Amino acid sequence: MPIQWERQGDVGVGVIDRPERRNALNAELCEELLEHLDADGGELRAVVIGGTGEKAFCAGADLGRRAADTGGLEHGGADSFRPAFEALLDAIVDLDAPVVAAINGAALGAGMQLAVACDVRVVAPHAVFGIPAARLGVLLSSANVVRLVDVVGQAVARDVLLTSRSLEIDEAERVGLVQRRADDPLEAARTLAQEIAVLAPLSISGHKRALNLIASARALPVTSRQKLSGLESQAFASGDLQEGLAAFSEKRPPQFRGE
Repeated sequence: MPIQWERQGDVGVGVIDRPERRNALNAELCEELLEHLDADGGELRAVVIGGTGEKAFCAGADLGRRAADTGGLEHGGADSFRPAFEALLDAIVDLDAPVVAAINGAALGAGMQLAVACDVRVVAPHAVFGIPAARLGVLLSSANVVRLVDVVGQAVARDVLLTSRSLEIDEAERVGLVQRRADDPLEAARTLAQEIAVLAPLSISGHKRALNLIASARALPVTSRQKLSGLESQAFASGDLQEGLAAFSEKRPPQFRGE
């Protein structure tokens, strides 16, 4: 199965096992991982999410699949990925148990958003973080922008989103993306999760809930979220998105027109 899932006592470990695609996510993988969290999450005291191989934690959404979903180079398709991905991230944030990300390589696009949604990140020395959405014509959801700002602050969030550049581990650590370094992040994340699992569960879940409530108190009002949702829809329906996906597939620079 593309998601390896195992229970180790009170710890659940989910690993994206798709190294040939650099652990890129699609709707089915998001739904599969979400099913495991829904089935076991109430019994767990900690969760680890990682990826196989050494190159990538998750290189983002499966762009070949996403291009097909949106009708290839024609308009009129539907995005199967975004609803499933957003549901998965919401579940990670809302889970009572802390979620530890084991970042074994590149965390790009949806991969960085997945890492940011987790509570703690254990990171390999060669890992990089980035959200190259502007190279594709994609717009992040308001929830993911808010989470990013909560972790790295406005200035770094602007740098990441408006320039599409990547952060290597030293800079990522300075801005709050890295809590632990490890040559074997999955094993280190398992150890950390086991350490969390023996702590007082009411304290842990209560503190996570408190932190989530503090974060949600700073969330955007409904009218602002609606405006951003409209901008998401506009970007998704644009010719620029189709051009970005085509350019990625054809390994050429995109020619964006702003329409």
